[in-house]
Amino acid sequence: MLYCRVFDVREAELFGDDTGNSAQSSTRFGDEIEAMELARRVAASDVGNETLDRLELAVDDLATAYPQTPPADLLERVRQHLSYVSHLVDAKKTLTEHRRLLTVGGWLSLLASTCHIDLREFGTAATWLRTAAQLARHAEHPEIAAWCLETEAWQAVTTGDYRRALTLTQGAQVIAPRKSSAYIQATAQEGRVWARLGAGPETRDALNRVARLVSPLPMPERSEHHYRYDPSKSDAYIATTLSWLGDSAAEPYARQVLARLESAADGPRRPRRAVSARLDLSLALLASDQTDEAAHLTLTAVTSGLLVPSNYWRAREVINSIEAHDVPQGAELREAYRELSTFA
Repeated sequence: MLYCRVFDVREAELFGDDTGNSAQSSTRFGDEIEAMELARRVAASDVGNETLDRLELAVDDLATAYPQTPPADLLERVRQHLSYVSHLVDAKKTLTEHRRLLTVGGWLSLLASTCHIDLREFGTAATWLRTAAQLARHAEHPEIAAWCLETEAWQAVTTGDYRRALTLTQGAQVIAPRKSSAYIQATAQEGRVWARLGAGPETRDALNRVARLVSPLPMPERSEHHYRYDPSKSDAYIATTLSWLGDSAAEPYARQVLARLESAADGPRRPRRAVSARLDLSLALLASDQTDEAAHLTLTAVTSGLLVPSNYWRAREVINSIEAHDVPQGAELREAYRELSTFA
């Protein structure tokens, strides 16, 4: 594995006992690697442009699959590709090919870290994040480096370390190429952090900066690509930010976002984003004492099977608020959340 080569540790030390997967899954994704290996050999090159082209396409495929694939399942595919990249590290290649390979390894390591964060496996996530940052330095790729900081900032948000998250988001904006997806994402994340800190003016300033950055953007060909910002992501982030801030505009905005995510009118349905949108709308409804609808939406989100562990805290926050309103659905929600946490 790439991390093992860079940091001279055994694979078992990195993954422990949680790397076991079914033979069927390993065979399926192993076939994908064998196809790449065959293409490399046919091209009569130690690495070659065709192999690198296919690896770069695989990175895009994996990043696009991220919003719709359970993190444990996606992680298996990412590991397979990281293993193949590691296999090519010592192969004879040009400097340009070497840099492209390091870039592929950087994106894959970053995605592996993101999956581990979603699973709340923070120790392993940190090791992959360090690998991604190191590969970004060697490849001279500032956008990957900025995404590393932004990803670490999101982890800090999930654990309630908002001051550290703020420092990380602002640091990401310093090193990210201006107007890149990493820059926009870090700015949006800064707005969410300010909202958690209850800083209204700073929150709205960040939202305005994001709006100026996003307004000229076309809808990308792959709107689900995790590392490509698009207008629909901006709307979802605004809904989250306003609900966290307690702004009265959060309710209509969250309703609009949820309707769009569940509609196929402007692209495929986005069920995992819709789960987060339900929690945003629930939080906004609670601010205006609409507890019954908030409880229904929250129960739908918690029992959907689509909520990843890194977002459990958002559901817990809403459930705590619903229980504080002393509504009948509170006990049912608490039991649903207990079952969710038990089988995480």
